[in-house]
Amino acid sequence: MVNKIETKKNKSNDLLLEIKNLHIIAKTKSGEIIPIIDGIDLKLKRGEVIGLIGESGAGKSTIALSTMGYARSGLEFSDGEILFKGTNVLNMSLTQQRQIRGMEIAYVAQSAAASFNPSRRLNDQVCESAILHGVMNKSDAKEHAIELFSKLKLPNPETIGERYPHQVSGGQLQRVMFAMAMMCTPDVLILDEPTTALDVTTQIEVLAMVRELIKEYNTAAIYVTHDISVVMQITDKIAVLRHGKKVEENTPDKLLKNPQEDYTKELLNARNNSLKDGIPKNDNKPFVSIKNISAGYNIDIDVLRDISIDIPKGTTISIVGESGSGKSTLARSLVGLLPPRLGTFTFDGKKLPYKLADRSKEELRRIQMIYQMPDTAMNPRQRVRDVIGRPLEFYFNLKGQEKTKRILQLLDDIDLPRDFADRYITELSGGQKQRIGIARALAAQPDLIVCDEVTSALDLLVGEGILQLLQQLQDKHNYTYMFITHDLAAVKNISDYVVVMQHGKVVEQGTRKDIFSPPHKPYTDLLLNSVPQMRTDWLDEVLEHRLKTTGTIFQSSDA
Repeated sequence: MVNKIETKKNKSNDLLLEIKNLHIIAKTKSGEIIPIIDGIDLKLKRGEVIGLIGESGAGKSTIALSTMGYARSGLEFSDGEILFKGTNVLNMSLTQQRQIRGMEIAYVAQSAAASFNPSRRLNDQVCESAILHGVMNKSDAKEHAIELFSKLKLPNPETIGERYPHQVSGGQLQRVMFAMAMMCTPDVLILDEPTTALDVTTQIEVLAMVRELIKEYNTAAIYVTHDISVVMQITDKIAVLRHGKKVEENTPDKLLKNPQEDYTKELLNARNNSLKDGIPKNDNKPFVSIKNISAGYNIDIDVLRDISIDIPKGTTISIVGESGSGKSTLARSLVGLLPPRLGTFTFDGKKLPYKLADRSKEELRRIQMIYQMPDTAMNPRQRVRDVIGRPLEFYFNLKGQEKTKRILQLLDDIDLPRDFADRYITELSGGQKQRIGIARALAAQPDLIVCDEVTSALDLLVGEGILQLLQQLQDKHNYTYMFITHDLAAVKNISDYVVVMQHGKVVEQGTRKDIFSPPHKPYTDLLLNSVPQMRTDWLDEVLEHRLKTTGTIFQSSDA
């Protein structure tokens, strides 16, 4: 084939992208102008990676997307320049902008599950940009896709593209998205929280592969994240953002050793203190009892195998493990979305019906779930007041001013402005959407809350606020939490008990102190050693250790 890609492997260190005095605004219906991005300056050279960090709403994704001349609905560019190879993207026509999107600047989204079309095979979606831009014909594009699948260490690279999105794991789908972004070998990659939804063991592998791809193709990248320990492993410089402004910018080493601004220091010091002082005093009588549960998505294969867990009232139990371990399946089974094949659930002394449809309205109210992906869990055409107000009306028959008053109280609880009640879900950032999901669950005033990766879409400081809120609510109302997560730092902060799962089985369980104190079982040890540390050489050290001890960096079941 005529390989147009090879001509793009320019090894020079030329300036690819320059953002000058960028301003982006939003206009309210009353005509008020709200600054979203306020005078940002950034430079990006070929082969260079810049990290954008900051809390939800800081403008990280907005800045990254602006490099393609794109602004979300309701936003508009009011001043500044975005020079890509010397040409102002903002002065380009829509046709010209479309020519560089996917071809010269490619985007990797945070949620792979929400980004793929579930009705089309992976190959069709991965190859589409190369075919539409005329880089390759269909046959050559498929051949190149297989090459990328192989480099990304996807299983069965020759055939995995024939699968549908739901037929691969979350970590695999995220890597397929990287392949889709790299099809035309873009000059700039926009990585928008690309490992946020991944467990810690898979995250290491994806980070290593991204770094290799960037090095091999000499691609520049903008890495958007709220996890400063992750961004330190892959970037050449980091820009700290807050309220649409750049707080400071420096290399990872200098930022770590000598942060200049108080906000940067807050980010670096997040999660140092546990929210738990010890195991709560109770009679240890199980409030929730899970006995010998086996469940799966078809008749012949169990995802969960003989799971038994007891949860005392008013405590937090964290379920940890890598992608595919069965964490979320257990949560779905407990709340009635996936009836188990064997075993029993006992809730507050009474046997709980398997199926959601067989549970009483009161049982439904008392067990609520906060979902991992707010993009797929809430109706994008509804306003915030509709999403939060539905359980208030359904369970308590609240209407009118009484309902509005409670909605505003819940917005206060999750630290969102009250005027958010009139916003559509699509007008919110990822972290803001997740907080609305939390408010919706709290609206039912439940006894048991199943938290499925509730802080995965949040920056560290906002995530800490959510954990503190959950803890305050537990202290006040004696809520019981099942906390499904891959974030072991959050587990260490909020848990009373910890259950480690692998391949649908419980590896070990015990108090937080027991699980985090050595000696550990081998798999628990792997998880704990995979938690990113706040130093720039951590990833290299972990990869070197893996290669020496096992001969491969791929140790997760997601590989």
